[in-house]
Amino acid sequence: MAEGRLIVLASGSRTRREMLAAAGVRFEIRPADVDEAAMRDALTADGAIVEPGDIAELLARAKAEVVSRADPEALVIGADQVLALGDRLFEKPPDLEAARRSLELLRGATHQLHAAVVLAERGEVTWTASDAAHLTVRKFSPRFLTDYLEQAGERVCESVGAYQLEGLGVNLFERIEGDYFTILGMPLLPLLAELRARGVLVT
Repeated sequence: MAEGRLIVLASGSRTRREMLAAAGVRFEIRPADVDEAAMRDALTADGAIVEPGDIAELLARAKAEVVSRADPEALVIGADQVLALGDRLFEKPPDLEAARRSLELLRGATHQLHAAVVLAERGEVTWTASDAAHLTVRKFSPRFLTDYLEQAGERVCESVGAYQLEGLGVNLFERIEGDYFTILGMPLLPLLAELRARGVLVT
């Protein structure tokens, strides 16, 4: 479906890669060399109040701009996602024990997933889109959580919420309000619409 221009995904995320590939987009993968943790810390240093959606967009911009500067003629996609539970922001868990702790904190509460996607050309962002979804985690039992983590395995550590809605993770939820692709980590429909508008994808 993609036309002649080189499209680059500035992310190593398996989920985002699978989303684009399933939509028929031809692209290359060049993960951006960006210290996301350091950027998040800087944005929230000294008690600074920065909206989660703004953090997601700033991180998406940083990734896209870094890769775009290295290949100015490419159309670079940058994306990021931030999970917020009240004032608390979550990161991808480094291991299954951290995943367990995250899910215990989310249990019985409603949290927000903020996702942003941008396009960059010649080192500068030329288009952005963002979205948010609200997810209510049910009051699951300790046994369920143990079984879930055993069955889902290390792949839950690829998700900021330690769940994957497209698989076993759907069993964690009581209610979901929002776009499916936003929850997976990237507002895909507006991105595809923009790629068609630019003539990069067939209309």
